[in-house]
Amino acid sequence: QVQLVESGGGLVQPGGSLRLSCAASGFTFRIYAMNWYRQALGKERELVASISTIGGNTNYSDSVKGRFTISRDNAKNTVDLQMNSLKPEDTAVYYCNAYRVVFTTSRHEYDYWGQGTQVTVSS
Repeated sequence: QVQLVESGGGLVQPGGSLRLSCAASGFTFRIYAMNWYRQALGKERELVASISTIGGNTNYSDSVKGRFTISRDNAKNTVDLQMNSLKPEDTAVYYCNAYRVVFTTSRHEYDYWGQGTQVTVSS
């Protein structure tokens, strides 16, 4: 059974910090790239941060670069998102995503999603 379970969301004041965690099970975590997406009310889902299979490469959206940090622990099957200097515009449901593409005789894609965790930044 594939599972991605996010935790750590909540209400925080502008300028504050939160750390989101995602616990994975039911698949070979270490060979999947991991991503954090978010979707604000009335907005499209956007990619916030990505990390490669062993953590050697990370990428961030321009809106969070310098404030957010993605990390993973392949021994624990977890990926985290440290969020600092939070702004009201960071308010959204945050989703953990696992992604893998395999090229054999055809393209085979694996794409798993968590249930999401609410982050609200408000005074």
